[in-house]
Amino acid sequence: EQQLSGMLKELFQRARLEKPGQVDPRAAKFTLSLLKAMYDRSGTGYIKTKSVAAALIALSRDTLLAKYRAFFEFYAVPDGKKSLITCSALRSQLTDLNQIPAIVGESCTPSCVEIATHSCFQGVLNSAIVEEKFLSWLRSEPALLLWLSTCYRLSASETVSHQVRCR
Repeated sequence: EQQLSGMLKELFQRARLEKPGQVDPRAAKFTLSLLKAMYDRSGTGYIKTKSVAAALIALSRDTLLAKYRAFFEFYAVPDGKKSLITCSALRSQLTDLNQIPAIVGESCTPSCVEIATHSCFQGVLNSAIVEEKFLSWLRSEPALLLWLSTCYRLSASETVSHQVRCR
């Protein structure tokens, strides 16, 4: 937890330098509290690095495709010249990502993770998939991750302006 606190402080300090006035000085503290609530409910002081990475990627302002690629890169294992994501790695990733809506009472059962994992590997003969298959599955907006694309669209719509005036 202490290491994570230091890394978050550094991360948000850099962000404040890049975008002065746009980053709350308490962002590191708030983010740490959120991560602890999601991934350390028993108060052990330990949070898995992959869980933190999944949450930070999901909550970033990056594009959906960039987030999807980052998810793949972070959970994939090298296999010769390519990388693959295994069924167990996907299950772990989905479990981590499911903690984000769970914090606001919108989680689903562990069987939802199994259903989503099965849908991703449907028709696959191997125990792992390549990035293209993973991205294609995510673009189909699996129910378990529908919140991710919805939040992205809401965030993207904040910057839209129309030259229309109402009476």
